[in-house]
Amino acid sequence: MGLFDLFGKKDVSEDISKKLPFILVTEFVPYRLKSRQKNNCTLNLRIKNITKEPVLSSIVIEVPKQLSFDAMGISKQKEVKLGNLAPNEEKFSSIDIHGGVGTDKGSYTLTLTAFVHYRDYAHVINEMRKRTILEVI
Repeated sequence: MGLFDLFGKKDVSEDISKKLPFILVTEFVPYRLKSRQKNNCTLNLRIKNITKEPVLSSIVIEVPKQLSFDAMGISKQKEVKLGNLAPNEEKFSSIDIHGGVGTDKGSYTLTLTAFVHYRDYAHVINEMRKRTILEVI
C-alpha cells in the first residue's frame, strides 16, 4: 500500500512516464518558403492526449539560426502552454515561421518537444520529441 492510497489519490505518474503521451501532427501552410526573401509560413500543430488521465501540457519549438519566430530574426525558440488536456482531447495551435535574406535554399529541421507536467509548468513527468523539415526553395 502506497502513501497515496491512504489519502484516496492514485499515483498515475508511472503509467504516464512509460508510454508516449501524445499524438503530434504538423503541417506547413504554405508548405515551403522562398530563399533570400523576407517571407513567412504557418506551422499548424495538432496535439492529442492518448493517455487515460488528464495532463498539463506544453510544447517547445526550436528553429535553426536561418529561421525565426519574428520578422526581425531574433527569436529562435518558442513555448506554447496548452493547459490541461483531458483524455482523447485534441488542441490546435498555429505559429508563424519567418525566413529572411540570410535563408539559403535547402531543408531546415525544426525540433518540437511536447511535455507532460506535474502540478505546474516547472515539473516534467514525460516528454516527446518530433523533428519536422521545412523546405526552402
